[in-house]
Amino acid sequence: MSVVVPTFRSPATLPLLVERIIKCGWFTHQSELVIVDDGNDDDTWLVILGLAERNTQVRGLRLGRNFGQHAALLAGVREARNRIIVTLDDDLQNPPEEVPKMLAALTNEFDVVYGLPARRRQSPWRNFASMGSKRFMRHALGFLHATDISAFRVFRTRLRQSFDGDLGPGVSLDALLNWSTTRFTSVEVEHEERQQGRSNYGFGKLVRFMLDTATGYSTVPLKFATGLGLLTIALSIGVLIYVTVRPLMTGESVPGFPFLASTIAIFSGTQLLVLGILGQYIGRMHFRVMAKPTYTISESTSRLPE
Repeated sequence: MSVVVPTFRSPATLPLLVERIIKCGWFTHQSELVIVDDGNDDDTWLVILGLAERNTQVRGLRLGRNFGQHAALLAGVREARNRIIVTLDDDLQNPPEEVPKMLAALTNEFDVVYGLPARRRQSPWRNFASMGSKRFMRHALGFLHATDISAFRVFRTRLRQSFDGDLGPGVSLDALLNWSTTRFTSVEVEHEERQQGRSNYGFGKLVRFMLDTATGYSTVPLKFATGLGLLTIALSIGVLIYVTVRPLMTGESVPGFPFLASTIAIFSGTQLLVLGILGQYIGRMHFRVMAKPTYTISESTSRLPE
């Protein structure tokens, strides 16, 4: 097994997490633990260096800056050396002792197993936002198992062959796995209380992640823009008929300024929304043309910084 843990501003929980993983029976002497420092501005990297020095099965990667959870995961996944990869968060809410349940479900019929909390230990608004983002991914990506995804995963390392090229910024590991296979399943696992601090995924980051995922891996927003344009045309035809027929039927003209202002506001808003959607795609193409990296590795425990 290769265990990949992206970490951001959680240096205090790392030693306990590593201790619990190493004590698990499934973590054998051939297993490895890859901890990815996602551009932390605290002493996280020093903690990782100390853990790697005390245990040769622990490896550390330090990204050049904060690229986001999924970019950090991708960096760790690409560095993994074993046939099975386990991913979990650094906040101890994903108990490593639950991994055997997921490994048991990773039969020949499946390539990816998600660990779904039997009861989520987080705020109601966070549960609501998380479920909303998953339903959004389900419809935007055609990802039928999107409502079953979580940060607690077990999957076959060979799946990364489908996304080993340059992907640009704004990646989603779950969307990439959906490129590779349709053989997903999930099992119920325990979900523990957060040991300290609060989630780094606020409402703004969730919205940004959904936008990046939708425009990066789907054409659904473009289809939405097309449908909105057709609806606007239909509305315009209806307004034209109303403006033309009313004087003929009643002898009264359509009221001027209020009617004109409201129609202009509707059509202008629609145009700006469609332009914004197109701008998201153009922006992604711009970054791809510039060859903006998904992540950069500045240091690792196996080599000195350049």
